[in-house]
Amino acid sequence: MAHSPDVVPDEPVAGASAAPLADPSALSSWQRGAHVARSYFLLTKPRVIELLLVTTVPAMVLAAGELPSITLMLAVLLGGALAAGGANTINCWIERDRDQMMRRTHSRPLPAGAIAPRDALVFGLVLEAAAFAWLWATVNLLSAALAVSAMLFYVFVYTIWLKPRSPQNIVIGGAAGAVPVLVGWAAVTGRLDAPAWVLFAIVFCWTPPHFWALALRYEDDYRAAGIPMLPVVRGNRAAARQILAYTVVVVAVTFALLAFDDMGVLYVVAAAILGVLFILRAVRLDHDVTPARAIKLFSFSNMYLALLFAAIAVDTLIRSA
Repeated sequence: MAHSPDVVPDEPVAGASAAPLADPSALSSWQRGAHVARSYFLLTKPRVIELLLVTTVPAMVLAAGELPSITLMLAVLLGGALAAGGANTINCWIERDRDQMMRRTHSRPLPAGAIAPRDALVFGLVLEAAAFAWLWATVNLLSAALAVSAMLFYVFVYTIWLKPRSPQNIVIGGAAGAVPVLVGWAAVTGRLDAPAWVLFAIVFCWTPPHFWALALRYEDDYRAAGIPMLPVVRGNRAAARQILAYTVVVVAVTFALLAFDDMGVLYVVAAAILGVLFILRAVRLDHDVTPARAIKLFSFSNMYLALLFAAIAVDTLIRSA
């Protein structure tokens, strides 16, 4: 269960950037220990993990047709958090030099010198190994393999290959952030059915407008770091048009779920209302491309995804009652 490529302002979903860290030499031994522990915690980008896990539980509920066992949900959430944290840590290790160039990320633990790069890499690899072992032992091999494969895709395809080379990096790389729904579904059923792939498509199509809105807000940072995000390469107007186009697509995909699962009225109403609000915000951004409107769209996109998946879970529980 790897992290969604920078889906929150933490860089990638929503700032997990550390605040400027205190001078360790001025701290007591206990404070230094807490300082180091906090730095390792921030390497995992906890706010990104939160959003990924929000999509996992509803996928499990839909797969089961009811509330799965608490034991299974906790096992999947722990394994998912370990896998996402490991992937995010390895991402921080790879991007430490780029992070140093960006105002939004220069205070992260590695650019700030709070943790040695080698220690960060070892920490990330240990988290990934622990995630695979835990999910295999407590859930099933398919869930464990999916979680680790998402990490590999996120690190090698998105972070190393696409991000520094293509303005379409987040379009393809967004697949990593959509894998948690597959992990949740596989944990319940042991297989991947059609509705699981629709949920995957929802998150996959949601990622570009979500992250391009963030990229519009921090265009100067990406330009300074030499990262070819869409606003940097094609301009803000082109990015706003693409955001609107992908927003329409993701709203359309939410209704595709009706073709593969017997969703109820609550889901249909929620998907319609949330979809209209999402599109309206994208239209406003297209008409007025400003950093303020971009970050408002970014913030709403987080709420959109969380509420949409909450509607999936609640609708399923109502139908099963």
